[in-house]
Amino acid sequence: MLPPKITPMIKQYLSIKKDYSDAILFYRMGDFYEMFFEDAQIASKLLEITLTSRNKKDKSPIPMCGIPFRSAQGYIARLINSGHKVAICDQLECPVEGQGESQGNSDNKKGLVKREVVRVVTPGMILEDELLDEKTNNFILAVARDKDKTGISYLDISTGTFCLSESDDLQSIIDEIKRISPSELLISDSLENDPFTKQIVNELPEKYLSLVDNNAFDYRNAHERLVNQFKTLTLAGFGCENLRSGISAAGALLYYVGETQKQKVRHLSGIETYALDNHMVVDETSVRNLELAKNILTAGTAGTLMGVIDSTVTAMGGRLLKKWLRYPLLDADEIETRLDAVEEAKEKIYLSSRVRDILKSVYDLERLGSKISMGHSNARDLTALKRSLQTLPEIYSLLLGFDSGSYGCTENAGRLDDLAQLIESSIRQDAPLTINEGGIIKQGYNSELDELINISRDAKSWLAKLEASEKEATGITTLKVRFNKVFGYYIEIPKSRADQAPEHYIRKQTLVNAERYISDELKTFEMRVLGAEDKRFALEYEIFNSIRKEVAEHNQSIQKAAKFLSRIDCLLNLAHIAEENNYCRPEINTDGHIIIEDGRHPVVEKMITGERFVPNTVRMDNETDQVLIITGPNMAGKSTVLRQVALIVIMAQMGSFVPAQKSSISITDRIFTRVGALDNLSSGHSTFMVEMQETARILNSSTGKSLVIMDEIGRGTSTFDGLSIAWAVAEYLHDLKGCGVKTLFATHYHELTELENIKQRVKIFNISVKKWKEEIIFLRKLVKGGTNRSYGIEVARLAGIPRDVIKRSKKILDTIENSKQGLRSLPVLASDEDETDRKHEQLDLFNHYAHPVVKELQEIDISSMTPLEALNCLSEMHEKVKKCSFGTA
Repeated sequence: MLPPKITPMIKQYLSIKKDYSDAILFYRMGDFYEMFFEDAQIASKLLEITLTSRNKKDKSPIPMCGIPFRSAQGYIARLINSGHKVAICDQLECPVEGQGESQGNSDNKKGLVKREVVRVVTPGMILEDELLDEKTNNFILAVARDKDKTGISYLDISTGTFCLSESDDLQSIIDEIKRISPSELLISDSLENDPFTKQIVNELPEKYLSLVDNNAFDYRNAHERLVNQFKTLTLAGFGCENLRSGISAAGALLYYVGETQKQKVRHLSGIETYALDNHMVVDETSVRNLELAKNILTAGTAGTLMGVIDSTVTAMGGRLLKKWLRYPLLDADEIETRLDAVEEAKEKIYLSSRVRDILKSVYDLERLGSKISMGHSNARDLTALKRSLQTLPEIYSLLLGFDSGSYGCTENAGRLDDLAQLIESSIRQDAPLTINEGGIIKQGYNSELDELINISRDAKSWLAKLEASEKEATGITTLKVRFNKVFGYYIEIPKSRADQAPEHYIRKQTLVNAERYISDELKTFEMRVLGAEDKRFALEYEIFNSIRKEVAEHNQSIQKAAKFLSRIDCLLNLAHIAEENNYCRPEINTDGHIIIEDGRHPVVEKMITGERFVPNTVRMDNETDQVLIITGPNMAGKSTVLRQVALIVIMAQMGSFVPAQKSSISITDRIFTRVGALDNLSSGHSTFMVEMQETARILNSSTGKSLVIMDEIGRGTSTFDGLSIAWAVAEYLHDLKGCGVKTLFATHYHELTELENIKQRVKIFNISVKKWKEEIIFLRKLVKGGTNRSYGIEVARLAGIPRDVIKRSKKILDTIENSKQGLRSLPVLASDEDETDRKHEQLDLFNHYAHPVVKELQEIDISSMTPLEALNCLSEMHEKVKKCSFGTA
């Protein structure tokens, strides 16, 4: 196949595309973004748009497709969600008449329109509200290695959140990356094949991986980049001066921001440094098992803890609440400070409600401030900012009614009042979405602009007068004076009256039914009006940019107000849900006790219908009740009790009231759960392997301050193997590092109840049920002592298993339980005879068992034996049978 014809325009396209080979290039041509070659083939399929070709008559036409530039956002979102980057290449100058680039004329004297990539949109570099979840941060995270240290830094460019940490524990780093859940991972190209990188990619397969030149991660370059950004001499003020790998990661992020956004991002004015052990660790497996923020079945928030406790009224409050949930506190004083604030807001619920009502009018200040600072905002964004700022004085005034220091405002409200007044006096309420087509600035704000607006406004009345005078002068009553964007102003006369047109009319266009003319007077007017409109649009754009720039200079104050309001929203939200759901204030202790009286599962109590939720009391400590082994049938509520204890501990340490009558919660450093498992077929791991991997992680990582939830361990293998493993795991957790770990251990292995007699800190409980005739009644109550029944057949009946299967199951269970041979009696059940015939059945000695006596009998030649030999043989066989039980080899 011949190579395609390379026109000047295609040559320009290819030269730009060369620098953005990992992105789909949106190449602006007039009112469209065009894509060519492989980009067009990929995009046409993903966007479901027509794939056509350029220069179709050529032997090698170039594949192409296009989208309207005004509706690009939706298309960009689809490409990003499909795992692609998008490089937006815009025209930096207006095409002038005579530029024939669309036809690829190589000899055109005017040359090509100048174009450059103005921004690269990636999964972690999104600013548009339409592409973001309002209550979820969109993080991009960089990872750097320096000897034995691994540093991470993550950024949400839409809010300005910028954080840094490092550790010498690789598993802790991976856990933290999972907790952050970034949309995009940034790694040095030198680490592309590093085992650590492969581990991250394997554990985070859905995250977009971007490779950046190794120089971007160079410590010196990164350090210099950060101090220049923050306008400081060192990074000591941010607590990270000596964190080399963390600085390398943060500096690489700044480099990537510059490369993709094509500007210096001024709203990043600082970085938060934190240690990985500053908060309770709830690993990703436990987050999933406990359904903190995502429903296992639907992947939505309904049926999750976040779905229950999130009644925040602002987007930024919702994001902060999610952070509090994922980062429960370890400092008792910090927890108490939050609880004090929640308690006061609950006591002053009327005042809290008034503040929450006003907060509903506050827009997302974090994202508004970032958009304005980066020049991606329009007039409506400024109006939203103004309305939000105008609520601050009333909010601050109401907050004076609270005593807690958490509600005190340290922001200089006066400066933000001035900013709101600036926008109020300058920006029209009905401003359009576009910022370069006028209609933005209020009349009276700028005298020069007012004059230009008046010229445009007076044009309509002037044209009406001109039309009336021309009708009178020519006698043509059907004459019209009109305007369109292609031909400008013109006088239109019907074709039937064209012979009456005055001589000073200059023909401009001929239509089927009319002739269009221009006059010197109209031409002069056109030049004055159109010139005024062009000047007006340019001046409005200039004024708007100056206002936007002034607002951006106050971004730090806006972000401080945003953080303050988001915290207020969270605290008032926790008070609201505590009042609404009858939650109690937890006591916080450091003596190792977890006492929950009449505790409830915060999600299940909201979801159940047709029955009352039964609360349960759980007491755990490190002296007598450290390992609680809970038995009981499926569906009785074992898993609910286990999960509600974990959720109540998390809620208490995030500073929330909890669903209980009374509670005292010991500071817990980590929560581990081993609850159910699914085959991970893609990695070749069975249910049992996943179960054992998760169990190993718990045994290797737990401390004396941890809380472990084990639900039905050992189910994925044979009964005896499973029992052995469950027993050994329970013992290990009891003896862990000589002091043990608080553990809730649900099991069907009733044999584990014997541990209470062996291990001093093991206590046995069961979820009580009642059998009435053929019915089973779940009482849902946790009581002391074990149970020797699983009621599995009764549960199977409730689940809808056919009656014949239930009936047959009962017969099999009865045979096993009443036979001295236990499971070895199963072969007799292979027959399909009815129950009457079964009573007369005898064991078929020769067909079912390979006992040595049977084998010997088969080999004896009775016909050749004397009576005495026969008696001796029978005696020997009798002795053999006495020495070993029947049915065993």
